[in-house]
Amino acid sequence: MFKSSYLNTIFQEIIDKNPNQTEFIQSVNAFFEAIADYVEKDERIEKNAIIERLVVPERIIQFRVPWVDDQNKIHVNCGYRVEYNSALGPYKGGLRFHPSVNLSIMKFLGFEQIFKNALTGLPLGGGKGGADFNPKGKSDGEIMRFCQSFMAELYRHIGPNTDIPAGDIGVGNREIGYLFGYYKKLQNEFSGVLTGKGISYGGSLARKEATGYGLCYFTTFALNHFKQTDFNNKKVVISGSGNVAIYAALKAIALGAKVVAMSDSDGYIYDPEGLDVTYIQKIKEERKRIVEYTYKFPNVKYQNNSKQIWEVPCDIALPCATQNELDLQGAKSLVANGVIAVCEGANMPTTIEAIKYLQENKVIFGPCIAANAGGVATSGLEMAQNATFSSWSFQEVDEKLRNIMQNIFSTILSTAMQFNNPYDLVKGANIASFIKVNEAMLALGLI
Repeated sequence: MFKSSYLNTIFQEIIDKNPNQTEFIQSVNAFFEAIADYVEKDERIEKNAIIERLVVPERIIQFRVPWVDDQNKIHVNCGYRVEYNSALGPYKGGLRFHPSVNLSIMKFLGFEQIFKNALTGLPLGGGKGGADFNPKGKSDGEIMRFCQSFMAELYRHIGPNTDIPAGDIGVGNREIGYLFGYYKKLQNEFSGVLTGKGISYGGSLARKEATGYGLCYFTTFALNHFKQTDFNNKKVVISGSGNVAIYAALKAIALGAKVVAMSDSDGYIYDPEGLDVTYIQKIKEERKRIVEYTYKFPNVKYQNNSKQIWEVPCDIALPCATQNELDLQGAKSLVANGVIAVCEGANMPTTIEAIKYLQENKVIFGPCIAANAGGVATSGLEMAQNATFSSWSFQEVDEKLRNIMQNIFSTILSTAMQFNNPYDLVKGANIASFIKVNEAMLALGLI
């Protein structure tokens, strides 16, 4: 399967030991395929069992989360924290509250977080966590009680120099506030143990915008280099309508683009003249469905199948919803309609077959571990502000974010060129990040 027999052996062991963890296996498969050329060139990797150690989390914490709803009924959910690799620094990665959460998804997210964090240039290891809890339709009191019960177990495993969680799907400002408040009460300390905090209690300006903004910065650098163009006068399709999608859309518009389609899990809206993203933002802040947009703009098309969003003609596609949302059929539709760039705002939103098809058709493809690294990069900047008791302006943080995304693009492009395929940013990103983690693991010895 891979060019390296060493990787083939390990991959088969992973399948045998984790037969039902499809998302995790998919993530490792894509990673192995990308780094195979490099692994063959460095005999230290096999000699020191780097890959065997890398694919197994340093620690998996799984726990029950009992909580009481507004009718005094007791519920129990399953909580997770996968502390994957700390060779580069303390574990860093978000918390996801969604019914789909399971160990396979936590492991795939934590595994990819290692390499995403490595690309930022900041001293951060990789981890991920969450629970199979659905915040939708819950009252603030129910959310608070769940978060407090979740933190009642998690607090003993995290800390500002050990493991620093953040938000992800289902975990926004409200949830981070409840989680941080209860950690503060349990530990009797005010520290930078969580990022994505509110500005009033230690958060960073530009943090909520960072992943979406960073995605557009990365896409701009790629467009500049490969196509000598940018967002100006481009039609953009963005899946999702959460935090990442909203701020990617707003930044794309600020850069001169027209966002023609966005979605949620129910369906998508399409307006060839461009959507009013600030109104979509208002709808989502009120926790309503995207179909509400058509009540104000009745001429806008609504389709109740969100996967069909990739059939909308566009120049740039930014998948910002969830894993495996862009499959081979979607990629074929995008190519047929003339797309020039696809950059990932979500984690592993594009299937392996779709990625290969896009690359074969010379579409710029920005992998998630590079293109959506702006969020964790700015979390690192929040940690720096917390550690020094300082507060930077929005412009300062945004400029630092832009520079980080520029460095990420330059690094992975240079690495891809070293392996004779400057168009393959997937290979460039995975090898560049793996080199950094590999060198750290070799330096630290067998731990």
